Amino acid sequence: MSTAVSTEDTWAPGPATGVGSMPGGDARESAKAVTGTFETPEQGTPYLAELPARGPGADMIGRTAGLLVELYARVEPSGWRVGDRPGRDTRRAVSWLGEDLDALEEFTQGYEGPLKVQAVGPWTLAAALELKNGEAMVSDPGACRDLAGSLAEGLRAHLAQVRKRVPGARLVLQLDEPSLTAVLRGRIKTASEYRTHRAVDRQVVESALREVMAVHEGPVVVHSCAPDVPFALLRRAGAHGLSFDFSLLTERDDEVLGEAVEAGTKLFAGVVPGTDGPLSDPAGSVMGVRTLWRRLGLNPGSLAEAVTITPSCGLAGASPAYARAALAHCVRAARSLADNPE
Repeated sequence: MSTAVSTEDTWAPGPATGVGSMPGGDARESAKAVTGTFETPEQGTPYLAELPARGPGADMIGRTAGLLVELYARVEPSGWRVGDRPGRDTRRAVSWLGEDLDALEEFTQGYEGPLKVQAVGPWTLAAALELKNGEAMVSDPGACRDLAGSLAEGLRAHLAQVRKRVPGARLVLQLDEPSLTAVLRGRIKTASEYRTHRAVDRQVVESALREVMAVHEGPVVVHSCAPDVPFALLRRAGAHGLSFDFSLLTERDDEVLGEAVEAGTKLFAGVVPGTDGPLSDPAGSVMGVRTLWRRLGLNPGSLAEAVTITPSCGLAGASPAYARAALAHCVRAARSLADNPE
């Protein structure tokens, strides 16, 4: 990826951000909450919020399906299925995305700094979208290639639109890949649910990810809140940032994460719970991050530059009040990490 070295050397992702989804269905309220929490780059990175509570087309799969070029999907009882032409569900997804962009534009007037946009990555999309026969697209190598190409073209146009609406923004692209590990391990169930589709070759997976990441000249973050994230594969594919549920890390991840940090890859550590509950003090929230740093033998002074604090996953399942509190808590936890790295 031609921009990997320069981007990694210069990219400052901000001390805190959210993963993507927010509760409720009011685009203006969500945009106001996100941009109000991350009002300046010193506080964190605002993002284009997703509101899946509005229904099909606002969910992560439907929203990204609405971005595809010359590929269309509609809602069936079993989920999203590829169709021959754009229908009501595609139009709904496009309309809601437009509403979200309008709200973001309203609350980012004059903003200059990092701005994150999210989309589902090619393999989670291939695991979720159905072919006309009802089987997941991941079962068909040719369909997967077409899907990656369509997604790349759709993302290129989407990023251009966001740049036009928020011209002072330095865009960060996040690809959501929670099903990636299942794709690699052959755990995606067939339509009958009695069997699973065979594992996809790691080189094929990496190639498709690289193709999609290459559409963005700026930094690309890959997020997964599933266990056993293939961090090394994602780095080889060109990811500049790795976003994950911190509680799911094991010591098996130490070596690859240590190598990632030393190479300039940013870690988006999901340490704040994504659903309603008591929030610990900010210092307590990042205690595990400090412990990881000591275990890896890394310089404590690099913590604030290398780590961005986030919720463990999206906030769609939280109450609006908790979602706002969780984002604010991320800002305070990141400040604690910077002030007291040891």
